[in-house]
Amino acid sequence: MTTIRTASMVLAGAVLGATLTIGQNVLATKNAGSTGLPLEQMRTFTDVITRIKNDYVEEVSDDELFENAIRGMLNGLDPHSAYLNAEEFSELRIGTTGEFGGLGIEVGMEDGFVRVVSPIDDTPAERAGIQAGDLIIRLDDTPVKGLSLNDAVKLMRGKPGSIISLTVIREGEDQPLSIDIERAVIKVTSVRSRMLDDDFGYLRISNFQTKTTADMLKAIKKLKTENDGLNGLVLDLRNNPGGVLSGAVGVSDAFLNDGMIVYTDGRESDSQLRYDATTGDILDGAPLVVLVNGGSASASEIVAGAMQDHERAIIMGTKTFGKGSVQTIQDLPGGGAVKLTTSRYFTPNGRSIQALGIEPDIDTQPGTWTRAEGNGFTPLSESNLSGHLSGSDEEKAAKANGDESASGEEEGDLATDDYQLFEALNLLKGLSILSQRGQ
Repeated sequence: MTTIRTASMVLAGAVLGATLTIGQNVLATKNAGSTGLPLEQMRTFTDVITRIKNDYVEEVSDDELFENAIRGMLNGLDPHSAYLNAEEFSELRIGTTGEFGGLGIEVGMEDGFVRVVSPIDDTPAERAGIQAGDLIIRLDDTPVKGLSLNDAVKLMRGKPGSIISLTVIREGEDQPLSIDIERAVIKVTSVRSRMLDDDFGYLRISNFQTKTTADMLKAIKKLKTENDGLNGLVLDLRNNPGGVLSGAVGVSDAFLNDGMIVYTDGRESDSQLRYDATTGDILDGAPLVVLVNGGSASASEIVAGAMQDHERAIIMGTKTFGKGSVQTIQDLPGGGAVKLTTSRYFTPNGRSIQALGIEPDIDTQPGTWTRAEGNGFTPLSESNLSGHLSGSDEEKAAKANGDESASGEEEGDLATDDYQLFEALNLLKGLSILSQRGQ
């Protein structure tokens, strides 16, 4: 039996954008438990199947009955355990490559409805305005209430280019919203990077795939080469729902020189794992700010927790999702698989994130920023006085003030577009100044 560990977020939604991804391949064989089957319960189970086969209004095949029974048994454990048939298991494997078809949303089940964990960057769902926390209550003309997550996922699937109408309930809105989305082949770019300002970089990880660590290292090295080094970096994990466990470990390791990154604890010995950092910090100790929010989950929380416990980064934003359990994908005869919660993960300081999340060091709510309008009055300074004594560095200061003005204009645009990122950059600059003075 092949056991595959995951730090993923949701169930069987690869075609929708759910990064139900494969973390670390582990070959293992488990012996059957010594406890015998509960005979009385088995008799009840058999009696129910017999009644369905004899008395149900329509004929139901044995395959359908047993698959539904298995699904119900696993779905009743927790929101993340599930049965995957051969088709769903195949889609899960495809999802780890970063290319799949659908809408581009991470979803889970809540109170009989489909809850959006987060839209994936640059996908039809994000472009249509789907937001983290949206509750999907209708798919075209079909009510979601009463459907399993798998059934809802199947309804959202479709031919690229076709349109589906999602009816959603959103906090703060008086009426349900109807949002039309055009299905497409989703190509997820896990890592994006750019410069925010002179010497300060920005790295966005939208989800954790098998190649995320390698792509991140290449992106940072490129930023350092093109800008003759970096004085600091913003790592953006907002609305990152997780993915590959090894990706989270690799990303954390890139910024740490030593110490534990994360450990897992479960009933079985092979669920008790520990991951440690290796020597080498790709930023050479330069300041790091990590942005998170309520859509940051699982593998994202592993990274944020490790950075926080090791005091390697300042965590900014809002409280994370709180998904602190690890699922194991165990293949079954016939091509299907069982996705089973087998352990919880803990930060280096022993904190469990399950249902608690990561509290940011600095709570920074999303918002809008508007530059104050000038009143036409220029404050008086020494340089405005007639016949003032010239300073030896006056010309140099005037040039510097011009440069600062240009930089401020760029920062004003950033503050308008993304206030949380604007605040993260300001903090990064302050940390860099303190670091340089300390040296």
